[in-house]
Formats: sequence, C-alpha cells, structure tokens
Amino acid sequence: MDGGRKRFLLLSLVVLIAGADGCASKRKPLVPLALTGVTVSRDAIAWTEEGTKAYHAKQFEEAKRYFAQAMAAAPESGQAHYNYALALNALGEKAVARHHFLEAANLAPGDKVIWDSPALAPYGDPESRKQRGERPYGTGRSTFGGMSR
Repeated sequence: MDGGRKRFLLLSLVVLIAGADGCASKRKPLVPLALTGVTVSRDAIAWTEEGTKAYHAKQFEEAKRYFAQAMAAAPESGQAHYNYALALNALGEKAVARHHFLEAANLAPGDKVIWDSPALAPYGDPESRKQRGERPYGTGRSTFGGMSR
C-alpha cells in the first residue's frame, strides 16, 4: 500500500470513530429542577434548593425530605414531583418514584426537560397506553399467534 492510501484509510478511520462518538446517544444526567410558576411559594423554592444540594451530595434521604416539603407546598408543580421522584428513585423506591414521575409529566405537559428525561423513559408515555387500550402489565389473555378469540 502506498503512503497516500494509508493516510486516506487512517483519516477515514479517525472520521468514522469521531462520527460514531458524536452520534452515540449520551444519557442526560438526572438532576433536580428549579420550581417555576407564579404560584410557587418562597418556602417551596428554598426547600427545593436545599434538596438539590443534598441530592448532589448523594444524601438522598435528606433530599427526599426536602423535596417532600417542597412538593407539599407546591402540589401542582410538575418539577416538585419530578425532584421527589428522583430522590425516591435513587433510594430504590421505584414504585412510588414511578407514580411521581408520571404525575410530574401530567402536571407539566409542555416541559421538555421532564418529558425527555431518561428517568421517565422506562415508564413510557401514559397517554399512548390509554389511546391504544393496552393493559400496562400484561393482564390480557394470551392468544395463539396474536389472533383474537
């Protein structure tokens, strides 16, 4: 192989690797969200800030307590439910976390951060299940080859 061809192959390989790395989907970090909205109290904002500090310090029990207080003060805040669910999820309380992740999505229908969060991905789109009439946990009767009875 001549030198020009080797350089071309090497350059092609570098471009391929760089492109693959750039195209690979990187998981977004799960981070608590600031509370937004005109009806959010100062207390809820303060508890959220304290919960966020605890969450980043990996003190998830403490974060859970602060986020619970913020959620109680702002029950209609999707961000408050999302933050509480993050702490629950970090503590392994998946079932309760699921409820609050879905509640966060329902309370904040236009919030791209919540809806695009990898934390919500395992639970799917709650609206699409309703529209298709699917049962979430396979409670339907099985059929041969997927045919109706």
